[in-house]
Amino acid sequence: MLTFRARISVLLIAWLPLSCLGQVAASEYSLVIKNGRVMDPATGLDAFRNIGIIDGRIAAVSQSELDGREIVDASGLVVAPGFIDLHAHGQNNTANRYQARDGVTTALDLEGGRFPVADYYRDRHGTAILNYGVAVSHHGVRRSIWPDGEDENSWAYIEANPGGIDRILEKFAQGLADGGIGAGLGLEYTPGVGYDEVYRIFRFMAENNAPVTVHVRRARGDRVAPHSNVASIQEVLANAAATRAALHIVHITPSGLGDTATILEMISGAKNAGVDVSTEVYPYTAGSTSLLSAAFDDGWQQRLDMSFGDLVWVATGERMTEEMFNRYRSQGETTSTVIAHFIPEEAMLHAVAHPMTHIASDGPTWITGKEHPRGAGTYARVLGVHVRERQDLDLMTAISKMSWMPAERLAPFVPAMGLKGRINTGADADITIFDPERVIDRATYEAPMQYSEGIVHVLVGGEFVVRDEKFVENVFPGRPIRLGK
Repeated sequence: MLTFRARISVLLIAWLPLSCLGQVAASEYSLVIKNGRVMDPATGLDAFRNIGIIDGRIAAVSQSELDGREIVDASGLVVAPGFIDLHAHGQNNTANRYQARDGVTTALDLEGGRFPVADYYRDRHGTAILNYGVAVSHHGVRRSIWPDGEDENSWAYIEANPGGIDRILEKFAQGLADGGIGAGLGLEYTPGVGYDEVYRIFRFMAENNAPVTVHVRRARGDRVAPHSNVASIQEVLANAAATRAALHIVHITPSGLGDTATILEMISGAKNAGVDVSTEVYPYTAGSTSLLSAAFDDGWQQRLDMSFGDLVWVATGERMTEEMFNRYRSQGETTSTVIAHFIPEEAMLHAVAHPMTHIASDGPTWITGKEHPRGAGTYARVLGVHVRERQDLDLMTAISKMSWMPAERLAPFVPAMGLKGRINTGADADITIFDPERVIDRATYEAPMQYSEGIVHVLVGGEFVVRDEKFVENVFPGRPIRLGK
């Protein structure tokens, strides 16, 4: 049986003749992007090139002029691999519109995931703007075993016995068979989940060559130990080391808070010691979640190091008071999202610049239209604020964090990702073209549903979803991303 790298090599070799035919007849290139500054983090290429596209793939990257049925002049623009978001909760076309205008071509939800997985892929088939995929949701699996009773979150507080864990793993097996990209665990929201359950999920995923994506837990109880965020990271690192499972830790700054620098040092050390681990960051100092979740159970102020006034009720834009907090928690409001201003700026800046971190949005499913701006502005914000204005990282590094690094992270489990995140012959024509002098986010906490600026063209599988900074209506080139495919 061919190894993963051998399979990819065969695919690339199959396309090599196209690159060698620099003199292909004009009609053979469906699209040519000319005169752009091509930046490919996979090879380090940073030069002016012309790109020829055929049947949704890059057929030529050439210094010579190319002819095609359609030609787009990218003079003054950067031509980069399409951005890959590993943590996008908004798995619908409303969310996809804002992600596309932010340069995203593949939007996956590997933290929250979905269950049943087969239903998700069936519902999105043929109707998606961006490439799409999900992990198998641990929350969804537990809900299917312990349906909500009088307390709608009862599934989160049940501690599974050995037989219950066996049932959980059976559900995970079905989800993987249906294409789910590993396991998505939100441990902060499931206080009933024991350490043995988490360990067995890690072991099961390792046995099935599937990754584990984790929102780590926080210490609970009457006394919250100092630096308990470190212990939460230690749990998942130990499981990854013991089982050899691939681990991805989401949004490192709200998980690490003031301990973020120490935690990133731990993750880097574990990786250098052979643990298969990665992490991500979004470029904001506020998080967002449901006020009804277990994250706000008693003791939340100590666990999260925040107070009532740090919370914004998104439905009205009001800063929370103790009276509002208690009222909204007890009423069980359907629209229960809060924005939490609690991430230290120094932690965010450190994480954005850290060489290990991917960029991922944690973007919301838009319900009120007042949710967190990260679903609309994450990628342009990195390019405009952290590259151009602050110079926290250089442009090639930023592009790598947004495209090649996440593609490489998933490629051993999802071979299709081996053809994404790069600008070279044979790769999928998922391409983001932007103006490095103008690119910037416009989404704010007060008005989050604002398109980014300076993302000029976005192609998914060689088809425009954004052209001349305008969303292209009624095109659905998104393809499913599944485990093992």
